[in-house]
Amino acid sequence: MPVVMAYLWGMPISKSFVLPEGKAIYFASDLHLGAPDAPTSKQREQRFCAWLESIAADATALYLVGDVFDFWFEYRHAVPKGYVRLLGQLAALSDQGVQLHVFTGNHDLWMADYLAKELGAVIHHGPVVHQWNQQRIYIAHGDGLGPGDRTYKALKRAFTNPLLRWLFRWIHPDIGIPFASRWSRSSRKRSGHLDNRFMPVNQEPLFVHSAAIHGATQADVYVYGHRHKPMESQSEGWHFVNLGDWLCHDSYGRLDKDGMVLTMPDKA
Repeated sequence: MPVVMAYLWGMPISKSFVLPEGKAIYFASDLHLGAPDAPTSKQREQRFCAWLESIAADATALYLVGDVFDFWFEYRHAVPKGYVRLLGQLAALSDQGVQLHVFTGNHDLWMADYLAKELGAVIHHGPVVHQWNQQRIYIAHGDGLGPGDRTYKALKRAFTNPLLRWLFRWIHPDIGIPFASRWSRSSRKRSGHLDNRFMPVNQEPLFVHSAAIHGATQADVYVYGHRHKPMESQSEGWHFVNLGDWLCHDSYGRLDKDGMVLTMPDKA
């Protein structure tokens, strides 16, 4: 009951869209561009851009569900260097009419309006419910949702504090960006082994969260990133999907008139 009541207090805004005949919606998350080093990140970026090019013909919308970047901060007149291949490919999709939805994750939660201005992307700082024709989709990065992980939840409240963000902005980008990038990489080294830890799907915190809020959302599909492990489950009329990542799996979701399919390419 407390989980449900907390959710109702902050009910995500629900919007409706039309899914044209023959078109599809794509979902991907956790690219962590910039990690662990520039050459490895560049290879991952190239793979992802090739995938973006492959979906351009039938995509009507693309959801990037958090942690696109291993670190991101927007100063008034500066953003982190790099990622020009990704940004160019996203601009091309936007120019051809594909809707872009970008969610902040726990590594790029300081995203502001740069991608909105440059790419026309809609930036989401929390969960949303989007309805495509008759299919209701609950979408969230997933960090801080579900039971447990109280330490991170406390840290997230601190990092999303406007005062802390304002103070960080006064650190010169040549100091602030390298420092925060190193901190982000070291944080993932300490806890990254948990990202692919096996748990039965029905014990996953994000599955528990979905079950707790289903009475309020009545969503047909619950889509998350964050956990890095591609997984899905059908449960009493609703579909739970964790998208996985592009560090290890190159996995993604595709939704059309027949429903959601989670694809996990074999990279071997």
